Amino acid sequence: MSIRNSSVRAVFHRTLVVVCSSWLSMMFLSSSQAAGFTRLAPTAEQPLDIGIWYPSEAAAPSAPNTPFGQALAIDADPVGDELPLVILSHGNAGWMGSHADTALALANAGYVAVALTHADDNTENEDVAPAVWMKSRPRELVASIDVLMQRWPGATRLSASRIGVFGFSVGAYTALVAAGAVPNMDLAVRHCKAQPLEYVCVIGLVDDVAGDDTPAVIDESVGDSRVKAVSVAAPAFGFAFDGKALDALRMPVQIWSGSLDERVPHDSNGGVIASFLPSEAEVERVAEAGHFAFLAPCNPALETRNPRVWAMVCVDAPGFERAAFHDSFNARVVAFFDRAMP
Repeated sequence: MSIRNSSVRAVFHRTLVVVCSSWLSMMFLSSSQAAGFTRLAPTAEQPLDIGIWYPSEAAAPSAPNTPFGQALAIDADPVGDELPLVILSHGNAGWMGSHADTALALANAGYVAVALTHADDNTENEDVAPAVWMKSRPRELVASIDVLMQRWPGATRLSASRIGVFGFSVGAYTALVAAGAVPNMDLAVRHCKAQPLEYVCVIGLVDDVAGDDTPAVIDESVGDSRVKAVSVAAPAFGFAFDGKALDALRMPVQIWSGSLDERVPHDSNGGVIASFLPSEAEVERVAEAGHFAFLAPCNPALETRNPRVWAMVCVDAPGFERAAFHDSFNARVVAFFDRAMP
């Protein structure tokens, strides 16, 4: 899970947008060419806010020109045919730039990477009940596939048979459900009774979705058969999935967990999912990694600007080098999709 307290989340995410942007840009300005980027802003006909990274032959701008600090070729023509598509779903109270480094790595490897800002759970809209966004998030992810296929000017270059999803934390839950998983909230309730110190249980997320008719509504699968591969990092609500819940995921699955993640521990989340999948998953347990290790490295200036957020989000275990890890992490996510969607 990301950050539950709304005031702390707001400080964290808005600070990252402003302060970390220049740090991200430093990582990706070595090439004379730039990945293309287009934003599909919400409209009356299309309510989703979507960022699209894609292969391009345009010259790289001389300075960052995006809200997430990357120097991209805005609205440049895409290049290539039968391009694979990967949809990225951010964590609780995130936004389309939460995994901009992973999206860029995918684009540089020949993918069209699409990150949406979830309408009911983002930096500007953080207080919507989980009972709402647990239903809306997967539907938005699926809808974003339709938007790309039907509305993006480069849609004719996409491969309809090579579509993958990536998600972090509750974005991982989102990706799994969009791929066909059907969470069992009764399992979640029982888990919290047996393991009340589980972080998701402590902060009340399961209580939020356990009342009224929410479990029955979530039981209605919104899975999309077009999804051919799933990569998830620090998956939340893993204890809400069993063999029946995951039976439809007959596709390659990659699961990342941090060995020091106290918010979504591997044994009750990623490990549970891996144990119940119909086929063996590619499981990556990252030594000394906490929950926030899967977010891009922080700008060192944040330590002075907001020491509380720095300590909570940016400080890793001694010896863990987040920047080096992200080089490997992004490369292995790309390699997974290469294998899963050849």
